[in-house]
Amino acid sequence: MAGKIGIADSMAPSRGEGRMLIQACLNGTRSVAFHPAVPLTPKALARDAVAVRDVGARLLHFHPRNGLGRESLAAPDVDAAIAAVRAAVPELPIGVSTGGWIAPGGTARLVPIRSWTVLPDYVSVNVHEPEAEAIMGLMQARGVGIEAGIWTEAAARRFVSGRMPRYTTRVLVEMTAEDAETARAEANEILDVLEAAGVKLPILLHGENACAWPMVAMAAERGLGTRMGFEDTRELPGGAVAASNAALVAAAARVLSGQAAA
Repeated sequence: MAGKIGIADSMAPSRGEGRMLIQACLNGTRSVAFHPAVPLTPKALARDAVAVRDVGARLLHFHPRNGLGRESLAAPDVDAAIAAVRAAVPELPIGVSTGGWIAPGGTARLVPIRSWTVLPDYVSVNVHEPEAEAIMGLMQARGVGIEAGIWTEAAARRFVSGRMPRYTTRVLVEMTAEDAETARAEANEILDVLEAAGVKLPILLHGENACAWPMVAMAAERGLGTRMGFEDTRELPGGAVAASNAALVAAAARVLSGQAAA
């Protein structure tokens, strides 16, 4: 179980935190139709957690699944996934999604989340969702760290205008644009809002699909952390399909260290 996090502690980097950090995002909403190696079961998540740790990941993020392979917030599914991964890599902070698209969605999500007994070290909460503050408050009260997912400039302004930074462990700047130029411009807008508001929290910058690697490159340029894994892309820099989450994370580590281009 994660330890109790007070307001002062939540403003400091979590264990394993730092600049140029890589978070491995193991599955997200993806299925084996996207890539046959997408991990869905607790055993597969634990296996991939070990593999990505060994190539440089220092944080983990995944979406627990039920027996049908669907994303789940139900306690048996979340508890089993976290327990398996924690047993495999006890030194790595573990995070799970609370995304509004995961059943039962909306405010009703608070019911299964309250029933978790094996707690993650942190949860990802999308700032643009109406229930964001309620989920943050619940998780902070249970001693779980908060990763604030910011997708747009409007969400960044919502984040800095209220109490959310007081609950937050780190900020995840998430870009979904289909071209690198747009993604870079939107990321700069978000980062400018955070900087102008004096936000000092650790930041991970990443993109999905076509802008995944451009955002890793931008993170390297800006001295920020990033994330990589099948949730964001199945392709390596240059377009070849990666064999595994570990191959994607290893490539991101090379980009961050300046050993390769994105």
